[in-house]
Amino acid sequence: MTELANHPLRDDHAGTSEPASAKPPGPCSIIIFGAGGDLTKRLLIPALFNLAQTGLTPEKFVVIGADIAKRSTDDWTGSLHKILESFIGDPNAEDQISTISEPSWSKLIAHMSYVQGDFTDAAFYQSLKIEIESLEAKHGTGGNRVFYLAVADRFFGTIIEHLGAAGLVEHKDDANAPWRRVVIEKPFGHSFESARALNAQILKVLKEQQIYRIDHFLGKETVQNIIALRFGNGMFEPIWNRDRIDHVQITVAETVGVEGRGKFYEQTGALRDMVPNHVFQLLAMVAMEPPVGFNPEAIRSKKFDLFAAIETLTEADAVRGQYGTGTVADKPVIAYRDEPDVAKDSATETYVAMRLKINNWRWAGVPFYIRTGKHMSCRMTEIAIQFKKAPLAAFQDTSLETLPPNWLVLRIQPDEGIALQFEVKHPGQTMRLAPANLEFWYRDWFKPEPNVGYETLLYDCMIGDQTLFQRADMVEETWRVVQDVIDAWASTKPIEFPNYESGGAGPAASDRLLSDDDKSRHWRDVAIPKKDPRA
Repeated sequence: MTELANHPLRDDHAGTSEPASAKPPGPCSIIIFGAGGDLTKRLLIPALFNLAQTGLTPEKFVVIGADIAKRSTDDWTGSLHKILESFIGDPNAEDQISTISEPSWSKLIAHMSYVQGDFTDAAFYQSLKIEIESLEAKHGTGGNRVFYLAVADRFFGTIIEHLGAAGLVEHKDDANAPWRRVVIEKPFGHSFESARALNAQILKVLKEQQIYRIDHFLGKETVQNIIALRFGNGMFEPIWNRDRIDHVQITVAETVGVEGRGKFYEQTGALRDMVPNHVFQLLAMVAMEPPVGFNPEAIRSKKFDLFAAIETLTEADAVRGQYGTGTVADKPVIAYRDEPDVAKDSATETYVAMRLKINNWRWAGVPFYIRTGKHMSCRMTEIAIQFKKAPLAAFQDTSLETLPPNWLVLRIQPDEGIALQFEVKHPGQTMRLAPANLEFWYRDWFKPEPNVGYETLLYDCMIGDQTLFQRADMVEETWRVVQDVIDAWASTKPIEFPNYESGGAGPAASDRLLSDDDKSRHWRDVAIPKKDPRA
């Protein structure tokens, strides 16, 4: 790519740590349930540290970690520092850092405290209340609180009910009153009925505006950039519809297996783990209608409308797979059924592909194909939009069938960027066409910063922006779309598992989701070389 230092189109703010409009949030306390858990260690605390590095933590704040284990605050913060140290120079770590700023770390831990207790014991919440109020007075947080439930989903309802009974989440519709917010991790329910029941349970205690149902995919810059791409550029809107788009593919491929989480995964599977949350959030960004304004409720309402327009899936619209033995990243790996805590005859899927139909004016007749799986050939998340071919080929010795399709590819990870493939004339005396690419890569235009995907979301929680968080009705609609498939799979075992090799592209049956609609359609190669958006 052309040297960008003096590029005439380069944004004056490119490479800066944060837009000028971003300001530190107001005073608040952050109470993390599950302080000793993996999520807190790998993502939440590194994200808070990154915010502290960029000056986007409150001037007056406190972070309280709560968990069942008996330990001191120094022991807790020391273990978190060791996790950060392990990230240095590790290309596979969530947080890509080269060093730890010890002054920034010291400043952060000066605001941190640890409390021990049983989340199911009502007495714990009374002692927690005393600790919170004491630290609020010491640090001047004004009674504003974020409760983060970084715990197993079976505790969500219980913790919220206890918080309500202890008077810890009282909310008044008064701009001068302290605010109380609760962040809930996925999975939000395991089915349509369980999600609806959980919503009913927590809405007895909290108001909808207090609830932040989080999905860390939406914290990624490239995901948010889809909104900027679509609605910040007039060139795209005229072609973003059924008249110009043939179909859309969304791929979330992972090279990892279940990584010792056999007990969890046996009860979950790829569909529940990825589709109603991560994949559907990507779908909403690319397919929602333009909002009337960029306020949280306007955007969330458009996402809900999109989910409500998706046809309920049938078993014929879905394919499931389970990985066998194979090679991933040049290393031999075991089959899913040989993983610890996995049944030898397990029917749990580690791969799922689906064909979605959206019944609205913009997308009628345009299929959306989604797939996600473990032990794939590479780690990659992308949205690929294939445009319809020209109505005829007006070039010598060129047939319409031989013309490759035009693609717009939105790469979420790794190598975040956007690429457009189109045809140009190959140099020479005859009219021959050749594919060419226009490419935008974040790393070429903006200075990369440590980021685990939670920084934006935590910041939004503290300033009260619910744009990137799901409402109750949105959650229930996403489960509604997939529930019939879940029920069908629960009642019938697959004919043959495992049915794809680790390190491959998934089961062969998933190809038929595309070819049955149009024989010229096929999945893009999941093992795409870097900086090459072509299939």
